[in-house]
Amino acid sequence: MRLLKPGVHHLATRTINQIIWSCYRTKPLNTPPPNHRTEYSCFIYLFLYSLVSSSPLTPGSSGQHPLVQNQTVTEGRTAIMTCRVEYNDQTSLQWSNPTQQTLFFGNKKALRDNRIELVRASWSELTISISEITLADEGMYTCSLFTMPVKTAKAYLTVLGVPEKPEIDGLTKPALEGDEITLTCMTHGSKPAANLRWFRNEKEIKGAKEVNASGKTFTVTSSLQLLVDRDDDGAAYTCKVDHVSLLQTPQQTTEVLEVHYAPRALITQSLTFPQEGQYLKLECVSKGNPSPDPVLWTKDGGELPDLERMIVQGRELTFSALNKTDNGTYRCVASNHLGTSSAEYILYVYDPNAMGQRGPDHALIGGVVAVVVFVTLCLIIFLGRYLARHKGTYLTNEAKGADDAPDADTAIINAEGNTHAEGKKEYFI
Repeated sequence: MRLLKPGVHHLATRTINQIIWSCYRTKPLNTPPPNHRTEYSCFIYLFLYSLVSSSPLTPGSSGQHPLVQNQTVTEGRTAIMTCRVEYNDQTSLQWSNPTQQTLFFGNKKALRDNRIELVRASWSELTISISEITLADEGMYTCSLFTMPVKTAKAYLTVLGVPEKPEIDGLTKPALEGDEITLTCMTHGSKPAANLRWFRNEKEIKGAKEVNASGKTFTVTSSLQLLVDRDDDGAAYTCKVDHVSLLQTPQQTTEVLEVHYAPRALITQSLTFPQEGQYLKLECVSKGNPSPDPVLWTKDGGELPDLERMIVQGRELTFSALNKTDNGTYRCVASNHLGTSSAEYILYVYDPNAMGQRGPDHALIGGVVAVVVFVTLCLIIFLGRYLARHKGTYLTNEAKGADDAPDADTAIINAEGNTHAEGKKEYFI
């Protein structure tokens, strides 16, 4: 085969490009090619072109090569596919999908798909957009530069599957204190697999995760086992989906746990040391679900004796004016369908004349403080006298033996020796 002259090569390239476009124009769009004469002619032209373009004797443009980039798009959004050439001698560019169907040949649309649109077409660039991306659009897209030989570049389009809003199952309403329940959170349609996180009142807790593939997408499940306690009543459990496609719009579901439990009773009083004639209020604080209303008040195991002064209102028992006859043990009983609880309060009414304003004994406290101060002063005086006397003895001994001693310790030893010697001397006299 003879080499084509440069002018002839350029003309041949443009001619072949026109033939290829005519083939695409006559080809039925989005359908397999039927068996008719036009398709056979296009096949022959393309076959001959592939032989010519693959021949080592055919000159090509070494500086021409299409440049593309991989793309990642979230399902439902728009993908932009760009193919650029740094140098092009008016050779056509073409985009093909993963099934090798031509999308655009130059500025000519070859596939009947309303989602695919031309963004820019020139000798140096071919950019197209694919809107409403689906998982089926994922794959390797090819940009072809119809030089001789043909040069191609491939870009992989990754489609992220958006996970559905999670659903929480296994929540019984209401749950009973002591029950063991399992909460299950599930989300479908994520690609890659999503991550599920549990929160209890905005504090994260750990669940058990399970991932199952379903075609190109994944179904993710996370379970949480609970031993129901009364503290769980009203607690909000939230399942949150973390996924690369949900950076700005996180998906989450929250369920509030309702727990029924037996009541617990406790009596509080308005006075610490009630006196005759004073007003007193006792309240039966009973927490339970359902609420244990009303509560029952008794005195010493029987009914309240004086309903004119002892008034029961809801959970409260009030005394308008206390007297000694009110002394006794008061009991409140709270109950619901799950159980009963009671609390007791022993009332002793003090005589205001004998007691006065009962409070801390300031005289006793003052006496204790005085004794402590006196003992502390005695200890300080004794310690001071002891130290002073010890210091005087040390100085006296040091003076007696200081004449011939090189230091204070030797002076004391010498002084003690001299004392013994003088004693002996006086003894013999």
